[in-house]
Amino acid sequence: MTQIDHQANAVPEAVRRGTARRIHLIAICGVAMSALAGMLKERGCEVSGSDDNFYPPMSTVLERLGVIIRQGFGPGNLADRPDLVVVGNKVSRTNPEVEALLASGLPYVSLPQALSELFLAGRRSLVVAGTHGKTTSTALLAWVLQHAGRSPSLMVGGDALNFGGNYRLGEGTDFVLEGDEYDTAFFDKGPKFLHYRPEALLLTAVEFDHADIYRDLEHVKQAFRRLLDLLPSPAPMVFACDFPHAVEVVQIRGRRTSFGLAEGAQWRATNLRDDGQVTTFDVVHRGVMECAAVIPQPGPINARNALGVFALCRELGLSTAEILPGLASFRGVGRRQELVGSFNGITLVDDFAHHPTAVAGVIAALRLRYGKRRLWAVFEPRSNTSRRKIFQSEYVQAFGGADQVIIGTVFNKQTDPVTASELFSPEQLVADLVSRGIQARVPESVDAIAALLVREARPGDVVLLMSNGNFGGLRQQLSTALGIR
Repeated sequence: MTQIDHQANAVPEAVRRGTARRIHLIAICGVAMSALAGMLKERGCEVSGSDDNFYPPMSTVLERLGVIIRQGFGPGNLADRPDLVVVGNKVSRTNPEVEALLASGLPYVSLPQALSELFLAGRRSLVVAGTHGKTTSTALLAWVLQHAGRSPSLMVGGDALNFGGNYRLGEGTDFVLEGDEYDTAFFDKGPKFLHYRPEALLLTAVEFDHADIYRDLEHVKQAFRRLLDLLPSPAPMVFACDFPHAVEVVQIRGRRTSFGLAEGAQWRATNLRDDGQVTTFDVVHRGVMECAAVIPQPGPINARNALGVFALCRELGLSTAEILPGLASFRGVGRRQELVGSFNGITLVDDFAHHPTAVAGVIAALRLRYGKRRLWAVFEPRSNTSRRKIFQSEYVQAFGGADQVIIGTVFNKQTDPVTASELFSPEQLVADLVSRGIQARVPESVDAIAALLVREARPGDVVLLMSNGNFGGLRQQLSTALGIR
């Protein structure tokens, strides 16, 4: 089990002095690494990058940015001796390019170090962290600030549709950051968010996840406590009190504001209603009705995300009148309850959900949006946690709101081998769901899943795809096949 201790590499002089102009990124195809590449290009740097797989849309984005792309990892990628190398957390100590880097004497940093040293100086760092909802909340916070005329900078782990990408360098003082709790680099096993100098914090949720990195729930809570320790005493912090472990993590903090759907929250979303196009909810502050808010996104999970952004923006000094238009015009994030389209009367939705809480939340959201229409939940066990049997029984409850369930085979990941005794069992989940009266199946391949849906889905059905990867191209395959049908 990997330890999550902080062992940061010293910041090189080339970074401190601002003299690094030719910068190479190892494992450039990650969402955050590609965002950093874009920001460096905007700064006028010459940027190159290497990875073992380049494919659209990331390859197209990098080519459009003018990044020099080098296929595969190896010593030759460093032959021109760049001023600085940024090392992604995808590569291990034994990676051949990493081995060459360490032998070369070239200065190197992690992605969070580069972001902190090169872009956060002189900015107010607004960090959004949590087990669920942080990508959507980060993009939404940046959009509300942008709509209110604050011109923030942004770095987020997804395609923020209002901004047309995953980063933005704004003219204002605020920098909105998605604070990832995953580890930083092979030489720094601490969470990425420990580098982000938070001056305000939105904590969306705390639950166990990343079983390849964290030992247990207490280990996860320890990481979030360390983030809170970095927050200056007068800095605003809002947290989702619907999650007991989030409440536990923040209980020793001084200035803190709670938000949520349940009673007891200082800021509370109540009276949720969905007209099939938008979600409307009442914002109640300490028992007093503040306003009605409208968001395009469905369900309680998105109402909670919006409420957290509302609460933090109020702490930052924005008025209700400045906040509400941003909420109402937020277009969302790619692959977060993303409406792919309607194909011969069948609605296809794509989502990143992989944790049981997120799975249940997305299913509940679509149930509210689409009412009694038949709902297919199609899930790929692909994340490092979902590939393990840690949440085997929790998934039974999570899928309970669906009419039809399809579970893909466990994704084989060579960089994270799982023993047979630890492996998640799709067959067991299906048996447990069937015993509860829910029709569920485990097709043998992605092609078999597509064939089943083309054969059995009918007009009026809603098909929800859930995976933290591309699910073997299932989205594209279904879009074509259902359209033709």
